[in-house]
Amino acid sequence: MTVISQSIFKAYDIRGIVDKTLTEDVCFLVGQALGTKAREKGVSHICVGRDGRLSGPRLQCALMRGIREAGIGVYDIGAVPTPVLYFSTVYLKTGSGVAVTGSHNPPDYNGLKMMLAGETLYGETIQDLYKAIVADILYTAEEKGSYEKVDVLPAYMKSITDDVKFSRPIKIVIDAGNGIAGPTAAALFKTLGAEVEELYTNVDGNFPNHHPDPSKPANLQDLIKALKEGDSEVGLAFDGDGDRLGVVTKDGEIIYPDRQAMLFAGDILSKRPGATIVYDVKCTRNIKPFVESRGGKAVMSRTGHSLIKAKMKEVNADFAGEMSGHIFFHDRWPGFDDGVYAGTRMIEILTRFADANEPLKNLPNAVSTPELQIPTAEGENFELVEKIKQNAKFEDAKDIITIDGIRVEWDDGFALARPSNTTPVVVLRFEADSEDALKRIQQRFKDEILRVEPNARIPF
Repeated sequence: MTVISQSIFKAYDIRGIVDKTLTEDVCFLVGQALGTKAREKGVSHICVGRDGRLSGPRLQCALMRGIREAGIGVYDIGAVPTPVLYFSTVYLKTGSGVAVTGSHNPPDYNGLKMMLAGETLYGETIQDLYKAIVADILYTAEEKGSYEKVDVLPAYMKSITDDVKFSRPIKIVIDAGNGIAGPTAAALFKTLGAEVEELYTNVDGNFPNHHPDPSKPANLQDLIKALKEGDSEVGLAFDGDGDRLGVVTKDGEIIYPDRQAMLFAGDILSKRPGATIVYDVKCTRNIKPFVESRGGKAVMSRTGHSLIKAKMKEVNADFAGEMSGHIFFHDRWPGFDDGVYAGTRMIEILTRFADANEPLKNLPNAVSTPELQIPTAEGENFELVEKIKQNAKFEDAKDIITIDGIRVEWDDGFALARPSNTTPVVVLRFEADSEDALKRIQQRFKDEILRVEPNARIPF
């Protein structure tokens, strides 16, 4: 009997430590559970791909065996960025796929991002897989599902090169952090006509240079150095599985994803008046007036790539941006998060300007903190945020938003506290018009949290 830990069944995906909580046996059972659900939904085939982690090949094999055990066919997409796997579900018309990926987690982690019948699995639908495995409600077919290896990379590349056009030659730096996006991104930008200076674009699951997570400034220092010392105009960074984008200007300024989202939204609204733009609760409050001043509709969503995809479907959005770096285009692209495609759209916009950095520098900006964290015991992060929501008093605030944690807005800034769905912490974020306003808002929020929970370990 395989011991399976419920702890790996997260809010947006399955994730665990390889050979401890995430084993080949576990992947086989998850595959069989997915295959069982696929049968219920009338799905005949599931696309399966993997990132560049060392454990990927064997975990992918185990997962595919499990899917086929339930009589469902498998298209083996191979080692590709997660967005290429998402693309394969559209291209091969399955609406169903699994990316075996640890994303930006340490090398000893791996995981599964899953979609079935056009729906990204999250929350209860992921817990349902766990329940089916524990209750042993798994279908075993008399005849195993089919297996076919399919190379969708050429079709993915062609779809982008047919769609995106650069207005002039440009030299860029790409830092893939030895993640799976490196070879694809380098080849794609060269095909589109850019000159590419490559940093760590070879795939190495040990991640020997820096962690493949562009949301952390420490991981962008090599990119910043290359831009300052060389003649490239702008820098792009990708995370471990290629579904998130980082952007750095020539002088080393990091353009965080909520500001990237404004650039993309403005471009889309210039061609699609009245378009709906989705953004998550962690994003700058500058997005809403930026979108509305250009005739668009701005809709705030809960954080999480699966939740944002669901919100986009609900409101029929043309675009969504998430603070973590997931960027979703649904104007000329199928609506999944794709850091590599987002990078091409970024350069498409920038090459319309003689100075590629001008449109980035002109984006509205604010003083803000990085993501801060209050550490808690497992599960207590949700309890703490609920306590704050129920008992904290912010009579001086302009608005209080509780769709995902609590976001308190004043005329000159905001404070956010939300429970992480992946680790036992409360995530804090603050933004304001000035340093003084930021300090005031942080202190105001801190005082109120400590009044509600005196033992909270606030990191400032």
